[in-house]
Amino acid sequence: MSDGLEIPIPHRSRLWLYLLCGTVMVLLVAPSLIIIPMSFSDSEFLEFPPPAWSLRWYQRFLESVEWRDAAVVSLKAAIATMCLATPLGTAAAYALHAGQFRAANLVQTILAVPLIIPVILIGIGDFFLYAWLGMNNTIFGLVLAHTVLAIPLVSLTVASGLKSYDMNQEMVARSLGASRLKAFLVITVPQIRFSIVSGALFAFITSFDEAVIALFISGGENSTLTRRMFNALRDQVDPTIAAISTFLVCLSILMLLMAQLFGSRRGR
Repeated sequence: MSDGLEIPIPHRSRLWLYLLCGTVMVLLVAPSLIIIPMSFSDSEFLEFPPPAWSLRWYQRFLESVEWRDAAVVSLKAAIATMCLATPLGTAAAYALHAGQFRAANLVQTILAVPLIIPVILIGIGDFFLYAWLGMNNTIFGLVLAHTVLAIPLVSLTVASGLKSYDMNQEMVARSLGASRLKAFLVITVPQIRFSIVSGALFAFITSFDEAVIALFISGGENSTLTRRMFNALRDQVDPTIAAISTFLVCLSILMLLMAQLFGSRRGR
């Protein structure tokens, strides 16, 4: 700092930081990406590098009734979770942002609890509760459990969008005779739609990729794709899992890119 002006740090002085961040990113991403070339292997086992290239495991995945049914269950649960968690998370974020009450911080902390508690503890609790209610091995129970995990993500994403939104615009609409609900839907939602869509995408991918809770409360005809993958790894290392994992990695990357696209459009 000199005469109130900040002296910019040259990139050469920050080279060590760039190398450190690059190394950390490679260590985090490499294990997820190394499965992609293994999915194109012709070997009966998971090998890297592949001895020969083939699409046989993708073909087996598409031809297997069990794998297809599990994928359909995961897709249904993810869509239902997105449709349920998005309005609930949006309503929670709006209430915390617009409401003036003392317990706002406490409510916000409670909403973040599913992000703090280990997922396995939530899975155990869901299992015993659903066993009492008769909801184990049902899509409805799976959707409710995934919604609990997704609501905090939606709420945080929408809340970040509301911080840059001027609530006076909604107040003007209400002063002209619009109800609070109509003002919210007509004035507020269009201006925070990118945050809402980003939250919906996070809710979808949270449900579709979730495995721990699915191990406890899904089964039989309502087994999710991730649960069947775990069972296949436990019983036998089938390279078909590499092909399915590649699909999941590509889907996750696509969803994150879409969320970033909506976020960048909102910023502009």
